[in-house]
Amino acid sequence: MDKYVLSLLVEDQPGVTSRISGLFTRRGYNIESFSSGSTELPGMTRITLVLKGDKEVLEQIQKQLGKLVDVVSITELKPALSVYRELALIKVNTDEKTRASIIEVVEIFRGKVIDVATDCLILEVTGDHNKIQAFIELMEPYGIREIVRTGLTALGRRDHK
Repeated sequence: MDKYVLSLLVEDQPGVTSRISGLFTRRGYNIESFSSGSTELPGMTRITLVLKGDKEVLEQIQKQLGKLVDVVSITELKPALSVYRELALIKVNTDEKTRASIIEVVEIFRGKVIDVATDCLILEVTGDHNKIQAFIELMEPYGIREIVRTGLTALGRRDHK
C-alpha cells in the first residue's frame, strides 16, 4: 500500500472534522494521521491527512471529500514537491549521570529541552517521520515515560495541484 498526504482547505465550521472522519469510517478507510489548524485566511482551516491505500482508494476519497460542503480545496502533497514535518514531545528518565548525554543527543537532532525535573526531561524534536523515529530509538535506553506526536503536517513548496 502506498502512503498519500492530502491537504484540505475547509471552512472553519462546527463539525467539519467530524464529517471528514465520518466519511473515512463509513467507507472503511483508516486515517493514519490527521492534523489541523487555522490558516492565513480568516474563517478557514487547513487539514493534513495521511492515508494508506492504492491509487483507486485515493481517487475515491478525493471524490467523496469533494462532495462535502465545507471542503473548499483538496491537494495531494507529493514528497518531492512538499515539506513534511512532525513534532514530538518525549518525557525521558534521567539522573545526574545521564542528563549530559541526553542533552548532547538533543542538540545533535536540533531539538530542545522543554522541561527539567530531578528524574526526567521533556524534550521537543521536529522533523520528518524518520528523524523523529531515530531520535526515539536513541532515547529508549534511557527509559521513555511518555511520547506525544502531532502527526504529519505539510505544505507544498509551490502552488502545485
